[in-house]
Amino acid sequence: MSLDIPDPLQRWRLLLGDPAEAACGGLSAEAKAADAALDWLYGRDSDRASRGERSAGLGPSALSTPDWINTIHTLFPKEVIERLEQDAVERFGIDEVVTNLEVLERIEPSESLLRAVLHTKHLMNPEVLAAARKLVAEVVRRIMEKLATEVRQAFSGSRDRRRRSRMKVARNFDFKQTLAANLHRYDPERRKLYVERPVFISRTKRHAEPWDIILLIDQSGSMVDSVIHSAVMAACLWQLPGMRTRLVAFDTAVVDLTADVSDPVELLMKVQLGGGTDIAKAVGYAQSLVANPARSIVVLVSDFYEGGSPHELVRRVKALVESGAKVLGLAALDATAEPNYDHEMAARLVREGAQIGAMTPGQLAGWLAEKVQG
Repeated sequence: MSLDIPDPLQRWRLLLGDPAEAACGGLSAEAKAADAALDWLYGRDSDRASRGERSAGLGPSALSTPDWINTIHTLFPKEVIERLEQDAVERFGIDEVVTNLEVLERIEPSESLLRAVLHTKHLMNPEVLAAARKLVAEVVRRIMEKLATEVRQAFSGSRDRRRRSRMKVARNFDFKQTLAANLHRYDPERRKLYVERPVFISRTKRHAEPWDIILLIDQSGSMVDSVIHSAVMAACLWQLPGMRTRLVAFDTAVVDLTADVSDPVELLMKVQLGGGTDIAKAVGYAQSLVANPARSIVVLVSDFYEGGSPHELVRRVKALVESGAKVLGLAALDATAEPNYDHEMAARLVREGAQIGAMTPGQLAGWLAEKVQG
């Protein structure tokens, strides 16, 4: 049975927290339990506290995460529970919430939850892990659905307006040329344009020799968004003809995950977030994979905070560039492309011929298409 508080003053007291105690009066025993559960979560919000709104009463440490989950399921209705659990993960980063089987089976899949699962999957028992895998699969499916379209568009060939196409399909329809070619059929009285000859644009495809795309993914905890989108990007590129895609995750060790690149769910479940960072070692491994430098692109997704030898990292990137390979360093590869990275190291790599930036997955697809089709 959920909490029922008919008194509007007590409702305002729950909403505003301790600062409203004098104006709204005290709380019943049941309402105090609800207040403690709300304070456990929203008492973490320093901005609200500074404005005199709800601040920690019993404080975040008064309840353990399992206790909090059990408490809110006892006190609040379903829609409130779902909002509290969502805020716990998305606003306050309380990843332990997703290790609860009931929460995983009920909560709406999102990228925030996917990040939390990747952070905490090592804490999950087999039953919880199976539920988490379903959540991962659904979020990956949504990301892949969008990204696959962007990749296909990037690699579908450039539009050539000088040539007419016999392929009368919607994506090749040229509205402007069709309008110009049929203006003489405009009926001013009926205010209608009668189209006799629709015009379609030809698309030019350049068939190049196979390219090797080597994705080096920094799996330190701060790079989790980039890890997710890199895994999905690799799966999309894997499906393209004329391209061989390798995916390598690294911290202080290097793990080649190419065998799982066609299954981004399995790949993500094998990623181990956290630990140190030896970027030079990962670049050295990429060097060993390059057979034809002129047809190789190394995409290094990292924040460039080198825990190994900075000198060795610069030396290996320089060697790759001098061999004829293209090196692209991405400080972020996600939907927002807002990086936090070592600017000094990035500048050193640029001086040796690498290209450094931050991109959305769609922008990376366009960049790769430009390089392999150019």
